[in-house]
Amino acid sequence: MSDMYIEDVGKELQREANRKGFGRGLQKAGEIDERVVALCADLTESTQMHLFRDAFPERFFEIGIAEQNLATVGSGLAATDKVPFISSYAAFSPGRNWEQIRTTICLNDQPVKIVGSHTGLSVGPDGATHQMLEDLALMRVLPNMVVIAPCDSVEAEKVTLAMAKDQRPNYVRLAREATPVITTTRTPFEIGKAYVYTPGTDVTIIATGTMTYQAMLAAENLFKDGIDAEVVHVPTIKPLDGATILKSVRKTGCVVTAEEGQIIGGLGGAIAELLAENYPVPMQRIGMRDRFGESGDPDELIQHFGLDAKHIRLAAHHLVERRG
Repeated sequence: MSDMYIEDVGKELQREANRKGFGRGLQKAGEIDERVVALCADLTESTQMHLFRDAFPERFFEIGIAEQNLATVGSGLAATDKVPFISSYAAFSPGRNWEQIRTTICLNDQPVKIVGSHTGLSVGPDGATHQMLEDLALMRVLPNMVVIAPCDSVEAEKVTLAMAKDQRPNYVRLAREATPVITTTRTPFEIGKAYVYTPGTDVTIIATGTMTYQAMLAAENLFKDGIDAEVVHVPTIKPLDGATILKSVRKTGCVVTAEEGQIIGGLGGAIAELLAENYPVPMQRIGMRDRFGESGDPDELIQHFGLDAKHIRLAAHHLVERRG
């Protein structure tokens, strides 16, 4: 664990919304490459694009509440050799403009960087309309699209800088709520790579986004139960790092997946597809089970819908017993 430069989840950790790491990363990307431009759908402060706007006002475009136009203008700028980042709440982008993303960005293979903020249950009191739970499935199915979910604000900053250099369409999902910072500036990140954060031999727990913290908490408690859990953090859902995942699962023989979104078509679906074709083992998916969210406190919602460390731990116990 220390080799990966990961914080000890057993101690009190700093909390920060990963969208703030994106804001810092975008400003740095703009300093590195003058081709980087930013477009927003009237949510500049919420998506943390204001840092870029204030630093490079001539390279910032306020599109207004017009998400379809946000995607098409972004595609047009990419065609002129710009590196456009387009941001809104994920409920609206990709929720409202998926057809424009599909046709103008992906079909033309334009390297637009789509930033979906305020994803998952942690949107909290805004309720089901704004709790985007389907974005991983929506974006995973698009040809040419890279799909990323950073675990914290430090990784989100690295993700943003990596996206600015990547030549493909990219989607990154960000959270509204402040969540524990579990990585450091020395923790590695590369698009398309998965990372073993906690080594183990009895069960593989595969998590993405802010759920990686919950997975590491579960692994810590499982160790006290006599179960040695391996936590694999998957920041890039597409393209999936099949080699790292299969290496872990071949060692443990069973797997739990954890995500703050629908288990249909998201990370759990991606892992199920990989294992079904290569190495079928007992598996259980933690996530939203074909239902919408509700208004409430973010931590209470995570617990209510069974997405917390307690439920990951119970799933691991069940699989280890089932495996025998």
